[in-house]
Amino acid sequence: MNLETLRPEIRLAVEAAQDKQAGEITVLRLAGSVAFAEYFLLCSGGSQPQIKAIAEAIAERLDQQGVRLAHREGKTGSEWVLLDYGDFIVHIFSERARRYYDLERLWRNAERFDVPAPGPPLEPHAESEGDAAHR
Repeated sequence: MNLETLRPEIRLAVEAAQDKQAGEITVLRLAGSVAFAEYFLLCSGGSQPQIKAIAEAIAERLDQQGVRLAHREGKTGSEWVLLDYGDFIVHIFSERARRYYDLERLWRNAERFDVPAPGPPLEPHAESEGDAAHR
Protein backbone atom coordinates (compact mmCIF):
# COMPACT_ATOMS: atom_id res chain seq x y z
CA MET A 1 0.00 0.00 0.00
CA ASN A 2 1.27 3.46 -0.89
CA LEU A 3 -0.13 6.91 -1.59
CA GLU A 4 -0.73 6.15 -5.27
CA THR A 5 -2.61 2.90 -4.59
CA LEU A 6 -4.93 4.31 -1.92
CA ARG A 7 -8.54 4.73 -2.89
CA PRO A 8 -9.20 8.28 -4.17
CA GLU A 9 -11.36 9.33 -1.22
CA ILE A 10 -8.74 8.19 1.29
CA ARG A 11 -6.02 9.99 -0.67
CA LEU A 12 -8.18 13.15 -0.60
CA ALA A 13 -8.56 12.82 3.18
CA VAL A 14 -4.78 12.39 3.55
CA GLU A 15 -4.16 15.50 1.42
CA ALA A 16 -6.66 17.55 3.44
CA ALA A 17 -4.99 16.44 6.68
CA GLN A 18 -1.58 17.36 5.27
CA ASP A 19 -2.91 20.79 4.28
CA LYS A 20 -3.66 21.41 7.97
CA GLN A 21 -0.25 20.08 9.07
CA ALA A 22 -1.63 16.93 10.72
CA GLY A 23 1.08 14.83 12.29
CA GLU A 24 1.85 11.14 11.98
CA ILE A 25 -0.64 10.29 9.25
CA THR A 26 -1.15 6.52 9.07
CA VAL A 27 -3.52 4.37 7.02
CA LEU A 28 -4.49 0.93 8.30
CA ARG A 29 -6.09 -1.52 5.88
CA LEU A 30 -8.40 -3.64 8.02
CA ALA A 31 -9.91 -5.74 5.23
CA GLY A 32 -10.68 -9.17 6.61
CA SER A 33 -10.01 -8.03 10.19
CA VAL A 34 -13.30 -6.33 10.98
CA ALA A 35 -16.75 -6.12 9.47
CA PHE A 36 -17.43 -2.43 10.12
CA ALA A 37 -14.67 -0.70 8.10
CA GLU A 38 -12.07 -1.49 5.47
CA TYR A 39 -9.67 1.35 6.36
CA PHE A 40 -8.71 3.60 9.26
CA LEU A 41 -6.97 6.90 8.63
CA LEU A 42 -5.19 8.07 11.79
CA CYS A 43 -3.57 11.44 12.35
CA SER A 44 -2.68 13.83 15.15
CA GLY A 45 -3.20 17.49 15.88
CA GLY A 46 -1.07 19.54 18.24
CA SER A 47 -4.00 21.47 19.74
CA GLN A 48 -7.78 21.33 19.94
CA PRO A 49 -8.21 24.09 17.33
CA GLN A 50 -5.90 22.16 14.98
CA ILE A 51 -7.85 18.92 15.53
CA LYS A 52 -11.05 20.80 14.65
CA ALA A 53 -9.42 22.36 11.57
CA ILE A 54 -8.17 18.97 10.34
CA ALA A 55 -11.63 17.41 10.78
CA GLU A 56 -13.34 20.30 8.98
CA ALA A 57 -10.83 20.23 6.12
CA ILE A 58 -11.27 16.49 5.58
CA ALA A 59 -15.08 16.68 5.77
CA GLU A 60 -15.19 19.64 3.37
CA ARG A 61 -12.79 18.09 0.83
CA LEU A 62 -14.70 14.81 0.76
CA ASP A 63 -18.09 16.53 0.65
CA GLN A 64 -16.93 18.51 -2.40
CA GLN A 65 -16.27 15.16 -4.11
CA GLY A 66 -19.66 13.74 -3.15
CA VAL A 67 -18.36 11.51 -0.34
CA ARG A 68 -20.92 11.80 2.43
CA LEU A 69 -20.15 11.67 6.13
CA ALA A 70 -22.27 8.97 7.79
CA HIS A 71 -21.49 9.88 11.41
CA ARG A 72 -19.25 12.16 13.45
CA GLU A 73 -18.07 11.76 17.05
CA GLY A 74 -16.24 14.38 19.08
CA LYS A 75 -17.19 17.98 19.67
CA THR A 76 -15.24 21.20 20.00
CA GLY A 77 -12.57 20.69 22.62
CA SER A 78 -12.38 16.92 22.10
CA GLU A 79 -9.05 15.12 22.04
CA TRP A 80 -10.41 12.58 19.54
CA VAL A 81 -12.65 13.26 16.56
CA LEU A 82 -14.01 10.37 14.51
CA LEU A 83 -15.39 10.81 10.99
CA ASP A 84 -17.25 7.72 9.79
CA TYR A 85 -17.55 7.32 6.02
CA GLY A 86 -18.91 3.77 6.15
CA ASP A 87 -16.09 1.65 4.79
CA PHE A 88 -13.38 3.96 6.10
CA ILE A 89 -13.09 5.86 9.35
CA VAL A 90 -10.92 8.90 10.07
CA HIS A 91 -9.52 9.24 13.61
CA ILE A 92 -8.02 12.62 14.53
CA PHE A 93 -6.31 12.57 17.91
CA SER A 94 -4.46 14.87 20.22
CA GLU A 95 -0.93 13.53 20.60
CA ARG A 96 -1.73 12.42 24.15
CA ALA A 97 -4.95 10.60 23.19
CA ARG A 98 -3.20 8.89 20.28
CA ARG A 99 -0.54 7.47 22.58
CA TYR A 100 -3.18 6.42 25.13
CA TYR A 101 -5.56 4.62 22.73
CA ASP A 102 -2.73 3.33 20.49
CA LEU A 103 -4.95 2.04 17.69
CA GLU A 104 -1.87 1.04 15.71
CA ARG A 105 -1.04 -1.51 18.44
CA LEU A 106 -4.66 -2.61 18.78
CA TRP A 107 -4.89 -3.24 15.01
CA ARG A 108 -1.27 -4.39 14.62
CA ASN A 109 -2.28 -7.21 12.24
CA ALA A 110 -3.65 -4.70 9.74
CA GLU A 111 -1.62 -3.66 6.72
CA ARG A 112 -0.04 -0.32 7.65
CA PHE A 113 1.10 2.66 5.59
CA ASP A 114 2.79 5.59 7.33
CA VAL A 115 2.32 8.60 5.07
CA PRO A 116 5.62 10.44 4.69
CA ALA A 117 5.56 14.03 5.84
CA PRO A 118 5.59 16.42 2.92
CA GLY A 119 9.04 17.81 2.27
CA PRO A 120 9.82 21.49 2.40
CA PRO A 121 8.97 23.38 -0.77
CA LEU A 122 11.83 23.45 -3.23
CA GLU A 123 13.52 26.78 -3.33
CA PRO A 124 14.89 28.05 -6.61
CA HIS A 125 18.63 27.77 -6.58
CA ALA A 126 20.93 30.48 -7.78
CA GLU A 127 22.40 29.91 -11.18
CA SER A 128 25.94 28.66 -10.89
CA GLU A 129 28.69 30.09 -13.06
CA GLY A 130 28.84 26.80 -14.95
CA ASP A 131 25.13 27.01 -15.84
CA ALA A 132 25.52 30.55 -17.18
CA ALA A 133 28.54 29.55 -19.25
CA HIS A 134 26.58 26.83 -21.08
CA ARG A 135 24.02 29.25 -22.50
